[in-house]
Amino acid sequence: MPRPQRPEEPALPRLRRPAAVLTALTAVIATSLVTGPASALPAGGPCALTRTSAHHSEGLDTWNGSYPRPVRSLDAAMLFLSFPDSQPMADPGELAADHFPVTSRFFTRASYGKFTLRAHPVRRWVGMPSPSTSYGIRRDWGADERARYLRDAVAAADRWIDFGKYDVVYLVADPDAPGVDSDATKVVNFNEPLRVDGTAIRRLVTVFEQHPPDHNVLAHETGHVFDLPDLYHRPTDGKGDWDTYVGDWDLMGSQFGLAPEPFGWHKWKLGWLGQRQVRCVRERGASVHRLDALAAPVLPGTTGGTRLLVVRTGLTGALAVEARGAYGNDASVCTKGVLVYRVNSDVASGGGPIQVLDGHPRTEACWDESVYPPLADAPLGVGEKLTDPDTGVGVEVVGTDASGHWTVRVTRP
Repeated sequence: MPRPQRPEEPALPRLRRPAAVLTALTAVIATSLVTGPASALPAGGPCALTRTSAHHSEGLDTWNGSYPRPVRSLDAAMLFLSFPDSQPMADPGELAADHFPVTSRFFTRASYGKFTLRAHPVRRWVGMPSPSTSYGIRRDWGADERARYLRDAVAAADRWIDFGKYDVVYLVADPDAPGVDSDATKVVNFNEPLRVDGTAIRRLVTVFEQHPPDHNVLAHETGHVFDLPDLYHRPTDGKGDWDTYVGDWDLMGSQFGLAPEPFGWHKWKLGWLGQRQVRCVRERGASVHRLDALAAPVLPGTTGGTRLLVVRTGLTGALAVEARGAYGNDASVCTKGVLVYRVNSDVASGGGPIQVLDGHPRTEACWDESVYPPLADAPLGVGEKLTDPDTGVGVEVVGTDASGHWTVRVTRP
């Protein structure tokens, strides 16, 4: 195919690169961020777990102030990095279209319109000073090599954007460069903020995707920018199944899942569900509740009904109950019904802070499409029930109706 022509380059603005900070980048890069300052949230009630020092803690009584909270419009810069050892075959506009507006639409639906992610792609190639093969790009990247890549990328990008104008920054590498490994896409955090243009940069999203990219990959990485954890299980020997904790449910488990809608717990954490949509089940014995499907749109002039039931089970633990159906981001869901899962605020990202309870442990579903068929049919249907073996909390589906409402009985010992 013919190589695309690059747009005419505008005059370079004054370079605003703080060289001393950039040369010290190696010392401040980390794959995790220390617990940030607390920012008060509206009272979450007795079922709101306390945020702990665990990386991306599922606690939501306070907000980690070092992360932007997606309850308003946020601006994202997207820059496209080329290398001297490769002539780009794709146009930056094509690569931007790989990710937007699809990523913005995902968050608009998930947040019930409460959050808008506005993308600002720089539609030109930004040249890196070294060959792509010299950076050692790979999934488990050496700190020194990664630091050099980020140092060069920030210096190159600083000629084209004012970092102070953006809440999120995506650094997109030329997918055809020989040293680019698509498995290396991730968010890189800093132990101490990097200051550029007088702005404190706490994290950058490094994108090394193929063209076209993996499904929902940018939405997954953006979830980390909003303090959401990885929900997949990473085998210690690199072998085995990665999706045993949550299967298809929530894109923080797998971006390829059939039901990528964020869990109701995550929507509560991010501020997309409020006290009128979350019911804390405190009473002992049996209680009956009506649930609206989590991904169903909230109709104008309504509260949207109850979307999440929560049973506090310990100092750092809770049981969550929600209804899932074929709406919005869950349009391709394998099975509909009432999903039950455990939440632990003291378990770090990647360690299983959320674990789905299987309503049908002896069966599988959608084996040709699901990322983990044993959990694809985890939701309970009408007349079905389960009891959490760890806490004795029981959940039974009493009924449903044509409007997608589910009636659930919760029994708390």
